[in-house]
Amino acid sequence: MLKHQVKSAFKAFWKKLRFDLSANDNPIFIGFYKNFYKPKPGSLSEFLSEYSLSKKGDFYVIQIGANDGITHDPIHKFIKRDRWKGVLLEPQPDVFNNELKRIYQYNEGLTPICAAIGKEDGSQKLYKIGFSDMRWATGLASFSLEKIQEHYDSGVVSMNCKKYGLEIPSDPEMQIKAVDVEVISPETLIKKYGVSRIDLLQIDAEGYDLQVILIFEIEKTQPQAIIFENENLPQEDLEKCYHLLRDNGYQLQKFGRDTLAMKNPPEQFQRFFKA
Repeated sequence: MLKHQVKSAFKAFWKKLRFDLSANDNPIFIGFYKNFYKPKPGSLSEFLSEYSLSKKGDFYVIQIGANDGITHDPIHKFIKRDRWKGVLLEPQPDVFNNELKRIYQYNEGLTPICAAIGKEDGSQKLYKIGFSDMRWATGLASFSLEKIQEHYDSGVVSMNCKKYGLEIPSDPEMQIKAVDVEVISPETLIKKYGVSRIDLLQIDAEGYDLQVILIFEIEKTQPQAIIFENENLPQEDLEKCYHLLRDNGYQLQKFGRDTLAMKNPPEQFQRFFKA
C-alpha cells in the first residue's frame, strides 16, 4: 500500500512539474525537445517530427478535443518545439480555463477556444463522468451518452477509481453529468480565424471521430494530414471512414490506437505508409 502511495505521489508530482515547465516555456524543457529528443523509428511521433520540420516553422494545426493540452497528447511536444500555429478546441470549461489556456499562454499564433466542433453553430449536451475532474475522467467526455455508459459497463471507470482511490457513487444521477457546451461549425471556425490551410487535423473525440471528419467535409477543406483514434469506432464506421479518406486521395496507416491519413504523401513520407 505504501509503495503504491509513493508511486502515485511521484506521478502526480512529475505531471505537475512537466505541465508547469511547458506552460512557462521553460528553456530546459523546450531545449530537450529541440536538441535531444529522438522519436522511435517508424513511429507516429517520428512522422510528426519529420513532417513538422519539413514546414520550417510554418505549421498550422486544428485540434479537436485538446483536453489539458499535454497528457497523452501526441502533438504537444512538436507544438512547443516548432511553435505551431492553429486553433485548439476543448469544450469542457474547467479543463479549458485551468489547463489548456495556461499551457499555451505564451504560444503566439496558437488559439485555444472553449468549444466543440459541430455541423452548425450553437450548443450541444456533452456527457462526462459526474464525480471526478481528474484527467482520466475528463478524457472520457463524449457527446454520446451510450459511450459514457459503456465506460462504466466495461470496467474502465472502476479500474481508474481503484487506481486513484475513488468510489463510484451509488446514485446513478451522480455517475454521469450532462453539460451544455458551445459548438462551432468548421465554416465559422475557418472564417473567424482566417484559416487558409490545414497541415494537420488532429482528432480525439471519444468515438465521435468519424462524425468530425464528415463535418469537416474534407473534400472541401482538404487537410494535408489527419490523425484520429480508431479504437473507439465500431468496425463498420471505421471502414466507412477509411473508404471516405481513400476516395479523397489519402493514404492510411495505423499506429496502435491512432490512424494517420495523409493526402498524396510526398516521397519523403512514403515509408510511413508501407505495410
